Amino acid sequence: MPYHSTPLDLAFHALSDPTRRAVVSRLAEGEVPVSVLAEPFDMALPSFAQHLRVLEECGLIISEKRGRSRWCRLVKARFDEAANWMEAERRNWAMRLERLDVYLDNSEGPG
Repeated sequence: MPYHSTPLDLAFHALSDPTRRAVVSRLAEGEVPVSVLAEPFDMALPSFAQHLRVLEECGLIISEKRGRSRWCRLVKARFDEAANWMEAERRNWAMRLERLDVYLDNSEGPG
């Protein structure tokens, strides 16, 4: 994995993989043990654990040992950071498109 300089870079890198997005979707329903998270995926547990490690290293999830099981849950703050960035970008592009629309309306003229 190439070096990523910010937590936001790491979060978007982690979410670029469909397996990790599926894990996040499942964890949105609530915390669960790793064994339950891994059930729907056709891969060895060490391979699945690598996906969890990426999600945990970027701060999107946290895991903790409870008895003989390791449980995972989402970290809302990291998702809020990504959502805030996307919302700021959405507003920026909406303003640009609005200015383009005004420009095009003014430049059409009769004809």
